[in-house]
Amino acid sequence: MGSPTGFMEYKRANIPKRNIKERIKDFHEIESLLNPKELTQQALRCMNCGVPSCHSFGCPVENRIPDFNDLISRNHWQKALEVLHSTCNFPEFTGRVCPAPCEASCTLSINSDPVTIRHIELQIVEHGWHMGWIKPEPATKASGKRVAVIGSGPAGLAAAQQLVRSGHRVVVFEKADRIGGLLRYGIPDFKLDKKYLDRRLDQMTKEGAVFVPGVVIGKDISLNYLRRSYEAIVITAGATVPRDLPIPGRDLKGIHFAMDFLTQQNRRIAGENIAKGEEILATGKNVLIIGGGDTGSDCVGTSIRQGAKKVIQIEILPKPPKKRSGTNPWPLWPTILRTSTSHEEGCVRHWNIASKAFKGINGKVEKVAYSEIEWDDTFKSFKERPGKESEYNADLVLLSMGFLHIDKDPLLAELDIALSPQGNIIVDANMMSSIPGIFAAGDTVRGASLVVTAIHQGRQAAAGVNRYLAGK
Repeated sequence: MGSPTGFMEYKRANIPKRNIKERIKDFHEIESLLNPKELTQQALRCMNCGVPSCHSFGCPVENRIPDFNDLISRNHWQKALEVLHSTCNFPEFTGRVCPAPCEASCTLSINSDPVTIRHIELQIVEHGWHMGWIKPEPATKASGKRVAVIGSGPAGLAAAQQLVRSGHRVVVFEKADRIGGLLRYGIPDFKLDKKYLDRRLDQMTKEGAVFVPGVVIGKDISLNYLRRSYEAIVITAGATVPRDLPIPGRDLKGIHFAMDFLTQQNRRIAGENIAKGEEILATGKNVLIIGGGDTGSDCVGTSIRQGAKKVIQIEILPKPPKKRSGTNPWPLWPTILRTSTSHEEGCVRHWNIASKAFKGINGKVEKVAYSEIEWDDTFKSFKERPGKESEYNADLVLLSMGFLHIDKDPLLAELDIALSPQGNIIVDANMMSSIPGIFAAGDTVRGASLVVTAIHQGRQAAAGVNRYLAGK
């Protein structure tokens, strides 16, 4: 390690962020980069633990975190980039949007502030792009095999890049108008500027990957046709079916799923037209966001930038504690109160709230009736608190309560593929489904999860395809 006492000599640095009053006026990225000296000091805080939980427990993609920290502390940037790319295809995505479970399992997290792992990862890859070290890596020999990838989110792109570098002819099909899936349409630009996505897609195109947007598999092209035309298929279509809230008044206008709202804004920024009468805008409205997760937080920041009158976010679960509880020890992910950059910009948050009914006039939502609740000790059931019913004013309601499973129709309508009770595709150790030659990865298999987990599963699926095509 660069310094055995670095964690005592240097404190964790706060990542620079744009001023709130400035950043809410646009959709540009919020965070900026530390200077090289500060970053070196942050890398020196890594203790190079003998059994690093950040790597072995915390990081879904199994980044070799102590290794690249050590290399940065000794100014070996290009080698650090090689180490980082050996486990993660797209560190510029994870370095921007990952919640950093690696930092939660950093040994320093036991009683101090963890190493700024996520930001170090981001600066390594951005420095690599700046220096021209990241270039297309086409295969030196063609395999003669064809592989179709369905879905162009993080899992699909990771699988495609691994496969094309293995010499296969890879075609990525995407039902949306542009390539990128969740990265393109689900994550606001103030967290991930799409120029970084386009930069990677350009690299992959030069490596030989073929992208075909605007094609719905099962409708425009049958899955059975793909089976006849390709030696293997990888399904990475995500878990796109949102959890609904079937309470009285659900049919009122002004109630939308969060992802529809976020997707529209990303399309606007990209210069795409939204048909009149279909626009979902928070401008001048009382916005109520139902659901307290990351997607709900993204709705908060987007609503504020659109000029919402007031933004309220409610959650049915109890308010998390500020510090770990005794039943939530290190290195587990800490279930604690988190305040995102969007929350900092102006949002009222309430917990233990159960929505009872949507109310409106002339077919448009105006209020949401709710009740305060109390959970039992097991957090498996709750009861309403007597006399604690009230209403929120709401001209726009955004449902952000998570996602259920892959949208099976029309994609899987032709096949009798094995699904879990939750509606996800069941795979074996090679990420192959119950149908030989058809593989799956990412949210299609796990249900809604992290970008970094999707990348890892995409890589696993590619490895499984390679073994299958080699007859092993």
